[in-house]
Amino acid sequence: QPYLVKVAIDRHIQPGNLAGLDRIALAFLAILFASFSLEFLQTWMLQTTGQRIMFDMRLQIYRHLQELDVQFYDRNPVGRLMTRVTTDVDVLNDLFTAGVVSIFGDVFMLAGIMIVLVVMDWRLALVAFSVLPLIAVVTQWFRRNARESYRVVRTLIARINAFLQEHITGMSTVQLFRQERRIFGQFNDINRRHRDANVDSIFYYAVFYPAIEIIGALAAALIIWFGGGWTIRGTLTLGSLVAFLQYSQRFFRPISDMSEKFNVLQAAMASSERIFKLLDTPVKIGAGQPLEPRHTVGRGLQARPERPSTGSIAFEDVSFAYNGTDYVLRNVSFDVAPGERVGIVGATGAGKSTLINLLLRFYDTTSGRILVGGVDVRAMGLQQLRDKFSLVLQDVHLFSGTIASNIRLGTAAITDEQVRAAARAVHADRFIGELPQGYEHPVAERGATLSVGQKQLLSFARALAFDPEILVLDEATSSVDTETELTIRDALKVLMAGRTTLAIAHRLSTIQDMDKILVMHHGELREAGTHQELLARRGIYYKLYQLQFKDQELLSR
Repeated sequence: QPYLVKVAIDRHIQPGNLAGLDRIALAFLAILFASFSLEFLQTWMLQTTGQRIMFDMRLQIYRHLQELDVQFYDRNPVGRLMTRVTTDVDVLNDLFTAGVVSIFGDVFMLAGIMIVLVVMDWRLALVAFSVLPLIAVVTQWFRRNARESYRVVRTLIARINAFLQEHITGMSTVQLFRQERRIFGQFNDINRRHRDANVDSIFYYAVFYPAIEIIGALAAALIIWFGGGWTIRGTLTLGSLVAFLQYSQRFFRPISDMSEKFNVLQAAMASSERIFKLLDTPVKIGAGQPLEPRHTVGRGLQARPERPSTGSIAFEDVSFAYNGTDYVLRNVSFDVAPGERVGIVGATGAGKSTLINLLLRFYDTTSGRILVGGVDVRAMGLQQLRDKFSLVLQDVHLFSGTIASNIRLGTAAITDEQVRAAARAVHADRFIGELPQGYEHPVAERGATLSVGQKQLLSFARALAFDPEILVLDEATSSVDTETELTIRDALKVLMAGRTTLAIAHRLSTIQDMDKILVMHHGELREAGTHQELLARRGIYYKLYQLQFKDQELLSR
């Protein structure tokens, strides 16, 4: 368009020749229409591509999060991970839609304008280009400072999300102990640091943008000074001078726009560092793979032949340390036959729950091995292994949805009749029938509207509906009242029938009729036998039984 203005001034307006001026005006309008059409297409394509990239990236991040081991989640707050999937991905979307491609477009625009200026008049082009070193200095200053500022901003927004997730989830505890003022002070501190980090980034932006404007104005002044003189002397046409001024404005406009694009770029760099750090986190508990033959295990225990026995469990000289040095299990060995019911007892910290974590491969053993159905669990695919189990925990996690969806957990193969049959078998249908919408009754987040006992009964129904080979109960009755425990005890008889069962319990009354009881103490298996056999030995189990019996006597009084 500036070149058309040059032609119009030099060939038509200045000589007073209006013939052909209408064609130039039509060409000008055609260029405007073409520019509108191309910018529309570019915007549509970029925004659509950005949305698809964001969609794929969130899927990739979430898929990776599902594959990461439990140990990773023990070290990383949920709010911080939510920031990676939401806010950080949004920032990268801005990079794709308004950053990278637009910067390439600006670079080509600048290169094209420079070529046109040199062709029109190389002397005046050098005058216009004389300010480029100033632009390079200012841009380098902005880039160096803004990137660090945005890195701090992304870190602090992750801390805000983690803080909110933790304290909103635990709001009842905060209010119960009257900690609102202290918690508010902590949030105020994090929020203030986030604000200050943003203000720092705004400062660099506020300096950079007007600095580019001033440099652009300086270039225009130099063009007018030198170009005006050459026009008066007749060595430069008036049209060329006007075109130079218009090109100079177009030349510095992309550079000015780059200040905002640098904002997007720097924020995206900070977010991408955090996203790719997450994606590069190795999956420690991966899919099963063939293991090399072993002649000895642990302390020289002779390795047993692989036994293709469905539902059997064998711990062979298993030791484990969460941090690599502090062992919570030491050389634990025991066998569970198919269909056998085994109780596991011991004081807090004895290593009971760690046995379950290793059995389900939430962690891998430090030494020794675990066999399920005669196969080393590390040689099995995670889905193949965990399909054999149903795990019922003390702290039941329910999802937003309905009663039926929390029993079925999205498994289409479990029919409505199977859901109802499982609920009836564990006596959960009693309270479900009293709900306004029955099995379609909505469940709030984490099952907040249900009692602990009701949630526990739903977890039993869920376990039964999946019909596992092996049932694992981890303190499944420790949080319920005595009446509910009696109901659950009846449900357990149905649940354990024909299944291999491992039951961790503090209440010895719940595991007295087990086929075998294992007694853990300080990470070691100290005793094993039936309830009567262990009492006769008068060892650790006998002491635990005596303590609980005395507690019950005191409570009954």
